[in-house]
Amino acid sequence: MAVLITGGGVVGLRTAALLAARADRVIVADVRAVDPGDLSRDDLAIVTCDILDRDALERLVRSQGITAIVHTAALLSTAIRRDPVRGVMVNTVGTTNVLEVARACAVRRVVIASSTTVGYTCFGTHGPDPIEEDLALRVVSQRPASLYAATKLAAEHIALLYSDLYGVDVAILRYGAVLSANADVATSVPDRLLSVLLSAGRAGSTARIEDPLLVWAGREEFVDARDCARANVAALDASHLHSLVYNIANGLWYSFDDVCDVVRKIYPALSVDLRVNVTSGFAGFPHQRPAPSSITAAQAELGFAAAYSLQDSVAYLASRP
Repeated sequence: MAVLITGGGVVGLRTAALLAARADRVIVADVRAVDPGDLSRDDLAIVTCDILDRDALERLVRSQGITAIVHTAALLSTAIRRDPVRGVMVNTVGTTNVLEVARACAVRRVVIASSTTVGYTCFGTHGPDPIEEDLALRVVSQRPASLYAATKLAAEHIALLYSDLYGVDVAILRYGAVLSANADVATSVPDRLLSVLLSAGRAGSTARIEDPLLVWAGREEFVDARDCARANVAALDASHLHSLVYNIANGLWYSFDDVCDVVRKIYPALSVDLRVNVTSGFAGFPHQRPAPSSITAAQAELGFAAAYSLQDSVAYLASRP
């Protein structure tokens, strides 16, 4: 395959590494200059392209003979809070541009990175069974609780309509809370928390937690960025996609104390000074998670099962210089 990966972040680059390792031709496109890290430029091409520039995106796809796209480019929650308009543009219009170019150029498949946060507002009414992809959401009272979740849900619906109306072959992957497994990147909520805990553990100091977004009541699920990359490749390779939307997680969930205890397996003397009292769910969402996400569809249709546990992710982060 000749694969275009939009977004040179942690998941995009890890996906590129897997594809390049098996001799697929890979082009990573990002709006900014990207440091390939452990990847040499012989393994793949890294180009500058803004997904909001549809003409430039189409020229890139045509000139490189792209046969598949993995769309990971997005603004995450923190960036959207800083610039809501750009966040909405990138996550919705940018995704639409990717789908339109795929339609115009007859790209075989488009894999779209989404998030399980699109369904967090159902937590107050969902039962104890694993949370399925086709979950029930009331359009008004259970609307998304963040701009990030709203843009991801909108992008999912646009992608499904491109499948229904134009026959674009799409696979939408809803990642759980992503652990980057990269000590240099700590922008997501779980990465920020682990950065605080691991830094304190290494220094033999107390981890002071003052940000309420880093604490949650109940339990939450996590997924290693390396598993997100593996899922992207599995979605590219799958012969038949029936569900179109897939939860990417490992079926396990953890309390805040559980995460601290996992870090204590490495740093037994870790002390945590919790300065906030939180009763809400993960990352400030109003409801606590009632169950892990269902992983049945990803297993059955993509042949995907997570390879990395939370313990694996934390150990990897702790081993990084």
